[in-house]
Amino acid sequence: MTRSPETRNSARNPKCSTRLKYVLRCSSIESCTSGILYRFQNQSRMVVMSHQRSIREKVGSKTVESFFEGLSFASKMTPRARRELNSLFIERDIKYGSMPDHTLDIYHPVKPPKGIVVYVHGGGFRILSKDTHWIMGLGFARRGYRVYNLNYRLAPKHPYPSALEDLALGLEWIRARDSKLGKLPLVFAGESAGANLVSATTLAACKRFSEPFAEEIFELGVRPDAVLANCGVLQVSDWPRFARRKNISKFVEERLKEVSLAYLPDDRPGTLADPLLILEQERAWERPLPPFFSSVGTKDPLLDDTRRLDRALRDLGVYSDSRIYPGEVHAFHAFIWREQALRCWTDQFAFLDRALHLE
Repeated sequence: MTRSPETRNSARNPKCSTRLKYVLRCSSIESCTSGILYRFQNQSRMVVMSHQRSIREKVGSKTVESFFEGLSFASKMTPRARRELNSLFIERDIKYGSMPDHTLDIYHPVKPPKGIVVYVHGGGFRILSKDTHWIMGLGFARRGYRVYNLNYRLAPKHPYPSALEDLALGLEWIRARDSKLGKLPLVFAGESAGANLVSATTLAACKRFSEPFAEEIFELGVRPDAVLANCGVLQVSDWPRFARRKNISKFVEERLKEVSLAYLPDDRPGTLADPLLILEQERAWERPLPPFFSSVGTKDPLLDDTRRLDRALRDLGVYSDSRIYPGEVHAFHAFIWREQALRCWTDQFAFLDRALHLE
């Protein structure tokens, strides 16, 4: 075997051998140190980026929450709203279960009710409450409906299916205490995340599913006569689909991701977190699906979910009244001083008159 000159020199000269080992050791240490430093810098950069993203998401979420809470409070303080609320009998913060979030308000109309509305608030499954959605209770009560406006446990502390479990419990409470249930028409109503929840509850009332809460809903036999699913996030899984189909801002994309992963952390399809997918795939129903009203604005990133809902219902032969309002944003119907918001309320009340045979 031929040895290199360095090796031959080191073999003849012990000092050369020592220097060579020292150089090799320093080179090895330098290489190792560079690798560790590179990994440290890379990990530090990732930690900083993750921290910045976390801060941005928290600020974005708080901005949305503060906007709707402020809007709700300001609207409630107007003289007209105070007069309207004072004209109704409202039972507040009634417990329907054992947990702090298990509360509801009951809005009683001035005259004997012509129907019952179970209203489920939106807020991306993770913010807002029945208190921010007082206008919904007021709006339906003024039209002659008794309204149950429910709170439920919120994500991310309480992900899927906590909210649906709470709805099942709330429906059981209402059935046990409202003697008119079963005699008067029943409406499930909600917007955004609430539209998802009332749609999923409706499906569970019309078909047996394996999940325990769904079994409870089916066994209750409380099936709505009509559903109002406004600007709904009707498929929670596969949140990147919104960006694939439509150019949306980074702020909106982060909110949609935040909503989806808070409620459905494993992002798995095929559950009642995705009532839209179930409607698109299931053909056999043990009880007939009720008529649906849906509304959405053309500037709402959830527009496609409402369009798909309308197609799925029509394919199943279910009556669907779907309204799209040009230029309107998400949950625009809550801004009741605006012309198209008032038109949306008029449209959904007309739908209820037809669907419930109240004309």
